[in-house]
Amino acid sequence: MDPRTFALYETRSRVFKALAHPSRLLIVDQLTRSEKCVCELTELVGSDISTVSKHLSVLKGAGVVEDERRGAQVWYRLRMKCVTGFFTCIESELQRRAREQFALVHPRKGSL
Repeated sequence: MDPRTFALYETRSRVFKALAHPSRLLIVDQLTRSEKCVCELTELVGSDISTVSKHLSVLKGAGVVEDERRGAQVWYRLRMKCVTGFFTCIESELQRRAREQFALVHPRKGSL
């Protein structure tokens, strides 16, 4: 693999790694709805502000979110909007798999 191709896949990998944590997925999901301040995200995640800030730093480093300081608060918004399509794709596949599993266990009851 040439260096340019490797760099492309390395960058993609960083995005997937940034998303590979339940709290970060929750944060991104919340930011698909609207921008949020760190205090709101801390409450939603249920962790201390230091932990949430670290999660936000990982997401920001991967280019998934961006921030803006407004007075004493820092507000975050989704930068990588295509993530919403990725979430939709995942949910669709999970539902399809659940229907298939249900049909295997309950073959006479049909689909959900």
